[in-house]
Amino acid sequence: MEPIALEVRRDGEWAIVHRCSGCGTLRTNRIAGDDQVMALLALALRPIAYPAFPLDDFDVRRASGGNGGW
Repeated sequence: MEPIALEVRRDGEWAIVHRCSGCGTLRTNRIAGDDQVMALLALALRPIAYPAFPLDDFDVRRASGGNGGW
């Protein structure tokens, strides 16, 4: 099982999303008090550091209707 993401549940509790390297099944596990905080933060920031699509090709002005904002 490989950790791939974090989720925040409705009650505010955090869980780690794992993917099985053999079959691809996804499972979640609550974070524990002894989990490494820096590793959790790195996992949470992974989508920002390594986006699923190239941000350089994304035209913010066109996507926001031309005003440059969201």
